[in-house]
Amino acid sequence: MSAKETIYLAGGCFWCLEAVFDRVKGVTDVVSGYCNGHTLNPNYEQVCSGSTGHAEVVKVDFDPQVISLSELLEIFFVIHDPTTLNRQGNDVGTQYRSGIYHDNEAHVEQIQAFMAQLKSSGVYQDELTTQLQALDRFYPAEDYHQEYFANHPEQGYCAYVVAPKVKKFLTTFASRVA
Repeated sequence: MSAKETIYLAGGCFWCLEAVFDRVKGVTDVVSGYCNGHTLNPNYEQVCSGSTGHAEVVKVDFDPQVISLSELLEIFFVIHDPTTLNRQGNDVGTQYRSGIYHDNEAHVEQIQAFMAQLKSSGVYQDELTTQLQALDRFYPAEDYHQEYFANHPEQGYCAYVVAPKVKKFLTTFASRVA
């Protein structure tokens, strides 16, 4: 039996991230939620107000025998813009920040090395705004947010924002599709 590892990723709306990471070979579970804010047990409306300090995140459980943390980070940095502070497209606010939150100290060095290599590669013209922090607290989002894209592909935001990100993943990372 392979060991499960977990990473928490913030890159705009969690519906987008969940829809992509649900399709990644080696990812065993994805849960949309909120992390690293100061309000206990926040709900969606509170987080959307920007007053709780939380980021919308996905908790990604993965099998490192099948997919490495570096491969997950590669996908993460391709499917969102890590150079826009507190926004992704029309989603604006600190809850939409770019962030990587860890509960495994062994991941820190790998993440730092990946981000340093990304910065020096010149892929991005602007500076990365992605936070790297230890996970403080994670709260799963309400049930209706889980598998949102899978359950509502015709919904406007899903059709015009989420679907293109999923398509980009499927095209760019075809060998990593589950």
